[in-house]
Amino acid sequence: MPELPEVETTMRGLKKEVLSKTFIGVWTDFPKIIKKPKNFEKFKKEIKGKKIKKIWRRGKNILFELSNKKTLLVHQKLTGHLLVGKWQKAGNIWQAPSGPLSEKINSFLHLIFTLDNGQMLALSDVRKFAKVELLDNQELKKEINSLGPEPLEKSFTFEKFKKALQKKKGRIKPVLMDQTIIAGIGNIYSDEILFASQVHPQKSTLDLKENEVKRIYQNIKKILKKAIWLKGESISDYRIPSGKKGGFDKERKVYRREGKKCSRCKTIIERVKIGGRNAHYCPRCQKLC
Repeated sequence: MPELPEVETTMRGLKKEVLSKTFIGVWTDFPKIIKKPKNFEKFKKEIKGKKIKKIWRRGKNILFELSNKKTLLVHQKLTGHLLVGKWQKAGNIWQAPSGPLSEKINSFLHLIFTLDNGQMLALSDVRKFAKVELLDNQELKKEINSLGPEPLEKSFTFEKFKKALQKKKGRIKPVLMDQTIIAGIGNIYSDEILFASQVHPQKSTLDLKENEVKRIYQNIKKILKKAIWLKGESISDYRIPSGKKGGFDKERKVYRREGKKCSRCKTIIERVKIGGRNAHYCPRCQKLC
């Protein structure tokens, strides 16, 4: 699932490519991907002729502020990613030019916006879990106000983080992934943050020592910033808007590395289920007790 670094990377790429452009058409083969309004023809009518005035990110959501004072929200969910390019339709298939956009994972196109500069903004999503909504100001506030603080903002201080952990009882990995506590962290980066902090993913927030909380806080900022700089993790479906892979994979220490040696102590990395989600960790570097 695209997490904060992937969504931030996508948002920055889209700002360069489609900001100030106008939607002149919309195509889909899966109208259910549009959650608001549920009628695709109504969505198409409201989008057509609207200019993109601003593009920003909140949590894992990409937000396009439009000239009609509405906001287009795209949550890429598990396997979705936004692409910019030009496609030609041959029968029922959209064909990409040779290059990164022609990679198989970029070919599951279910929503395409045509822009006034001849470019297209497309959503590729093999499992069709992505969410697209057109919201007015009140609906947008409701959507984003439920999210926790942005971990890379200056206002996200150590004291605020510590208080948030004190209020939320539970094991540290799912707490880090709770979007009402911190916005944007998911399965990949919670694993990497906890490994770097030498904290077991099953450790209770109530049992964390002050120095452990400090390390987690510092590594949230450090690892997310590095992942953005490397344009995200493409171990699975995620690609940047050009269709290329992100470069964080060379930094991955524990996520999906069960059975391999820890880069720090050479102990075999293990995997455990926590609340229905996989957690990867080193049993020696990240002791539970």
